[in-house]
Amino acid sequence: MALTQDLGQFVANLSFEKLPPEAVEIARTGFIDTIATMIAGAQDPAPQILRRGLQPAPGAASLYFSGETAAAPEAAWINGTAGHALDYDDVGCRGHVSTVLVPAILAEAETLGLGGREMFAAYVAGYESWAELSRRDPGHHHRKGWHPTGIFGAIGAGAACANLRRLDPQRTTAAISLSASQAGGIMANFGTMTKPFHAGRSAHAGLVSARLAELGFTAAADTLEHPQGFLSAVSPEGKADRDGPSAFGEEWHILKQRLSIKKYPACYCTHRALDGMLDLLAQRPLKPADIAQITVSISDTHALILRNQQPQTGLEAKFSMQFAMAAAVISRRASLGEYTDEFVRRPEVQELMRRVQITTNQDYDPVQVGASVYDQVTIELTSGETVQSEKVRRARGHADLPLAEPELFDKFRTCLDVGHARISAEHLFDRLKKLETISARDLTAVG
Repeated sequence: MALTQDLGQFVANLSFEKLPPEAVEIARTGFIDTIATMIAGAQDPAPQILRRGLQPAPGAASLYFSGETAAAPEAAWINGTAGHALDYDDVGCRGHVSTVLVPAILAEAETLGLGGREMFAAYVAGYESWAELSRRDPGHHHRKGWHPTGIFGAIGAGAACANLRRLDPQRTTAAISLSASQAGGIMANFGTMTKPFHAGRSAHAGLVSARLAELGFTAAADTLEHPQGFLSAVSPEGKADRDGPSAFGEEWHILKQRLSIKKYPACYCTHRALDGMLDLLAQRPLKPADIAQITVSISDTHALILRNQQPQTGLEAKFSMQFAMAAAVISRRASLGEYTDEFVRRPEVQELMRRVQITTNQDYDPVQVGASVYDQVTIELTSGETVQSEKVRRARGHADLPLAEPELFDKFRTCLDVGHARISAEHLFDRLKKLETISARDLTAVG
């Protein structure tokens, strides 16, 4: 069976009972982290402007656990944008998988009156779809200008929502194909409100595609593998594997790739260097006046993504290695408090950024697509001495170096505090820990 139809059949037949237990726990982490970042990002200008532009009427789906509601398509769109607004959400499948899947699943599950078991199955259906497509191309999509979250996200959300609606294989295939025609997201918009919009729009596109497919809306049955189809169209170098076999349900991408949780609210390309710099500063508490130059060694692909050398806003700073290093030296951290317009524009921050240099390499990591084997920070002191960080191969929070549950809860609580949540962190975290036993409506209730 060809890829699009094979994927449609797998998604249509997937149920909670077929999930490996470890896959459920990975999905649970995705829900926990995304709901936290969604609440924290709810009052960011991007989701608030989007909400004003859409002017959604009250509906069956909640808006960022606030007690306010909208129809599911608009809720998925707004919540997905909120979840990615701070660039603090998890990483997987070459992009930000949960900030697309969770808002779409949550909005539709509330509407349909479904529970955690169905939501977990939908999440894994979306994850596996996304991961299968991303692994079929050896190229670096960022180098072509694509935002992977935007191009793979719509298809992942379409698969997830088709699974929630229990569509048959033919209509699930149509939902996936219709979602593929809405894939998009341009890297040039990184550092603006449009980047989180990519995530929200993908959630919306997938949800609507599943609804239309259920009603009989047609789409091609070979959209993914066709010579003029999705894989060919988005391939950076034309090397996508359109015809190779898949092993859905036998080999689980989610067990191999898992999720990486962010410790810093910035582009993941800065995280290894931030870990290296902060560890170095813990051993050697340097001040800006001690530093002649900072040099960071990263891959050429990551340097391309980190496009802002002298950012002027908090959003721009999320895509700046120069800012990440300056913030670490000046504040000894890189938290939500540093990624603000006010902090970025501080004269000492702007001045120190000018002393940060980037060196690039093409010594790519075989697992982390686009990353170098390691990142490293070198500091030349005004005294003439040179000090170096460790060679950092995995950021803290990476799937190979995961956060302990207390650390995950600390991030969760911090996000809820930032977002002035109407429900206690302890209470909501407890609901998520037992999600398979409750309904989506019970999860989002604030009363």
